[in-house]
Amino acid sequence: QVQVVESGGGLVQDGGSLRLSCVASGIFFSVNAMGWYRQAPGKQRELVATITRGGSTTYAGSVKGRFTISRDNAKNTVYLQMNSLKPEDTAVYYCNAALVLYIGGVRECWGQGTQVTVSS
Repeated sequence: QVQVVESGGGLVQDGGSLRLSCVASGIFFSVNAMGWYRQAPGKQRELVATITRGGSTTYAGSVKGRFTISRDNAKNTVYLQMNSLKPEDTAVYYCNAALVLYIGGVRECWGQGTQVTVSS
């Protein structure tokens, strides 16, 4: 059984900050790429940011310069520091992780999501 669990969402005012965390747990060899996605009401899920095991990052244009993704490989954890939040950042944020299994292969895991609401 492997899973990823997010935490850190909540309600914040326009211009505020939040930090999301996501930890992968269970029996696996290592974690490859990790990332954050979000889905606003009535919209498709979209990529926010990704980070490789080596630390290379990618960002959606809408969050570049405001959000920072990072990870702690020893803790199998990925973070998303969100600054200068805007109402349009309101969404359910999902963690994604590629877990390398001892039995071979890679399992892609999604978290249950954490709500981020930015009030104007």
